[in-house]
Amino acid sequence: MPTVVHQPIPIFIGYDPRERAATNVLIDSLYQHSSVPLAITPLVAPQLVNQGLFHRERDPKQSTAFSFTRFLVPYLMGYRGWALFMDCDMLCRSDIKALWDQRDDCYGAMCVQHEYVPGETMKFLGEAQSNYPKKNWSSLMLLNCSRCTNLTVDYVNTATGLQLHRFHWLEGDHDIGAIKGGWNHLVDVQRLPDQEEPTPMLHWTLGGPWFRKQRTMGGRLAAEWFSARDDAMKLWD
Repeated sequence: MPTVVHQPIPIFIGYDPRERAATNVLIDSLYQHSSVPLAITPLVAPQLVNQGLFHRERDPKQSTAFSFTRFLVPYLMGYRGWALFMDCDMLCRSDIKALWDQRDDCYGAMCVQHEYVPGETMKFLGEAQSNYPKKNWSSLMLLNCSRCTNLTVDYVNTATGLQLHRFHWLEGDHDIGAIKGGWNHLVDVQRLPDQEEPTPMLHWTLGGPWFRKQRTMGGRLAAEWFSARDDAMKLWD
């Protein structure tokens, strides 16, 4: 029998106006592959500013408009239930329910625990590449919102970038669970698995084909992104 889903999966996407195309293609890829209803909310910084929820100065090391807004998700959820956050520079290739089903109440947050030390100093559009422990862990997070009450509006606006991205708002590393199954594959950073084991979520962390100067980023994966874009924009007679 099919799984009964009582509420749509709440998904929050980091939004940067320079990556509108990436956001739109990601949203379409999520819908196209999902077997259950989804409730998708892009985190648009000016909207959060207008609500009085976000007012911190832009950090020189901040490469996207959503570097810090992602940590408002538990507040936006009323610190209830689970929510999923993901960067906009991703492409979903499989049913997001398989990721959602990994939720484990033993943890306050879950993520793909990369061991990634950047070798480059710059990434897309000349943005600086920062290096810190748990790099990219916060780019895709399952958040157990009732366990994330330290992420108050004040804390999100005043904590350092490292405090936020290194999960200092949890009790400790034992409170961070691991998402399994290749759900945050770093394009042009990690080696792709064999075709027989397709990666369910691609992440162009260094910049993707929606940027004019990076149209071939990821090789055949760039072509796949353009194919997904074209499919989303298909005209019907």
